[in-house]
Amino acid sequence: MNYLIRKEATLSFYAYRFFMLTSSPGPLEDVVVDTYYVPKMCTRTVASGDYVRYHYNGTFTDGKKFDSSHDRGTPFSGQVGLGRLLTGVDRGIQGMCVNEGRKLTVPPHLAYGSLGAADVVPPDTTLVFDVLMLDIWNMEDKVQTRTISKSESCKRTVQKSDYIRYHYNGTLMDGTPFDSSHNRKQTYNTYIGEGWLIKGMEEGLLGMCVGETRNVIIPPFLGYGEKGYGTEIPPHASLVFDVELVDLHNPKDDIIVENQVVPESCLRKSGVGDFIRYHYNGTFMDGKPFDSSYQRNETYNTYIGMGYVISGMDKALQGVCMGEKSRITIPPHMAYGENGAGEDIPGSAVLVFDIHIIDFHNPKDLVDIRITHKPEDCNLTTDRDDLIQYEYNCSLMDGTLLFTSRDYANPQETTLGADKVIDGLDEGLRGMCVGEKRVLIIPPHLGHGAKGASGVPGSAVLLFELELVGIQKGVPTGYLFVWLEESPPQLFEELDLNKDKEVPLEEFTEFIKLQVAEGKGRLRPGQDPEAIIADMFKNQDRNKDGKITAEELKLKVEEDAEKARHEEL
Repeated sequence: MNYLIRKEATLSFYAYRFFMLTSSPGPLEDVVVDTYYVPKMCTRTVASGDYVRYHYNGTFTDGKKFDSSHDRGTPFSGQVGLGRLLTGVDRGIQGMCVNEGRKLTVPPHLAYGSLGAADVVPPDTTLVFDVLMLDIWNMEDKVQTRTISKSESCKRTVQKSDYIRYHYNGTLMDGTPFDSSHNRKQTYNTYIGEGWLIKGMEEGLLGMCVGETRNVIIPPFLGYGEKGYGTEIPPHASLVFDVELVDLHNPKDDIIVENQVVPESCLRKSGVGDFIRYHYNGTFMDGKPFDSSYQRNETYNTYIGMGYVISGMDKALQGVCMGEKSRITIPPHMAYGENGAGEDIPGSAVLVFDIHIIDFHNPKDLVDIRITHKPEDCNLTTDRDDLIQYEYNCSLMDGTLLFTSRDYANPQETTLGADKVIDGLDEGLRGMCVGEKRVLIIPPHLGHGAKGASGVPGSAVLLFELELVGIQKGVPTGYLFVWLEESPPQLFEELDLNKDKEVPLEEFTEFIKLQVAEGKGRLRPGQDPEAIIADMFKNQDRNKDGKITAEELKLKVEEDAEKARHEEL
């Protein structure tokens, strides 16, 4: 039984105020208040009309206990100043703070008077109450919010119909904890304005920014009311929440693109079916990181518009330029949804990606050839089998220099069509004249492919800056010499300079050099002419006697024709 409830008031509240204010002795004793503990913070004190919740021990003056809320395990709840409590207690607790401790000595006429209380409190008994104030509230109270910290950037706040994720610590007014999302190591996730939360919490969360922390005080009638909740939240309990908003989104949200930096030159934008390489930093809305391609020191590579990545990223990667940078905010329904992904991405998480587009290509792409300088005199141009000399810089599309011919004493040299360089470069070097400059953009399937090469990342688009510095016209594969005009009809007679019916190496060499000098024929470039001519002679000297006869030349021609081989002479 609660022995704090008033049985009979013997002194009006106004008489009490007179005694307390004048401190004059009267015919009757007043309540004696002994405050033995006052908390450091006291934002509110008990006033008439307030509802209070407190623990107490009731004893006689000799220390014998007659009642205790502690023993029952349930604090006492009641309203102050309306005659619903013992008059002495009603007077004695006014002005108290939450967590304040007072000892109230209540004379009989302000307690149970000459009648006493059943068999528990004898008539004309002075009572002593040790009171610990736990909670104070009023029906006029509203939800109280106080911003503890706020993020520097706040472009959006919580509105009704938003879905939010937040962390919280929940305590009663006296600081007793009853729940914490931090202890569970997972956010509380809910819609706002759909009735999924107690009214006071819904009101307290409105207008918050991501990263903001708030202190929210909720009166009982906007919390769990007179029933409380389970064993943790007693009836008529005010609730205190320290809330940190982690993220918010609306089910109608699309991706948000911010801080977009687009290169001045953007000749092509990405599209469905392209293969793209990009770097990224991934964070949640509160700035906490969850992944980064930079930490792995490798780009993320994927096809666009084919479902290989989350739909929000798939959409964000379409229509971008090489070298573009931007921040992409992706709502969970376009990311990993309610289930999240593994241990790193919780359910219903909004994701923020800072991305840098390195390059992209389409498997059907050809070499992109851009002529940046062409001499006026451009009659002799490169073709298959030509031996050429050129200077070059090779870079990734983000400007990272991979290789340059300037690192060597001489220009780069190659024979076109001989599989000496990557296919895209071989193609891009054709049709050039000496002094011409070009820029080539080479897709990976015409470069170093998906695996890359030493110093070249896999699937990398390459940019070459070229300048042709020399051409030596070539001969087809398998040839050592080609005629540039019709060969002599009586070839052996032309070879036999001294007309002795035999052609030694010296005579053969003199003839071939004469044809080259007169522009009638061409030796394979890039090799020692003497060595090439010697090889040609060996091919004609069938019996290896050091001279060529008319019959040997004839047999050689017939044999080559039979084998469908092109005759060297």
